[in-house]
Amino acid sequence: MAWIYLLIAGLLEMGWAIGLKYTQGFTKLAPSVVTVACMILSFLLLSKALRTLPVGTAYAIWTGIGAVGTALLGVVLFGEPAEMKRFFCIGLIVAGLLGLRLVS
Repeated sequence: MAWIYLLIAGLLEMGWAIGLKYTQGFTKLAPSVVTVACMILSFLLLSKALRTLPVGTAYAIWTGIGAVGTALLGVVLFGEPAEMKRFFCIGLIVAGLLGLRLVS
């Protein structure tokens, strides 16, 4: 169950990271409420996962899911550069996440 909590927490981290862009400095009410809700839920689920998972592994995977997802959504939603070098580096992060999962 801890891995499921961690996965959902990572997806919610993507949500609040992308949500920050839409809040326009927390001047837009609806995106701000959704972003803060994603933050709170993400931290709560991360804390649940930390009950059984090692903190180093869980934190690295949580931030990795958020980083990879946010980088990919940045390309899709905001027209950030879609270069092979960028995708290669994202792939390295994914390889690290999979490696951590395999050894934990």
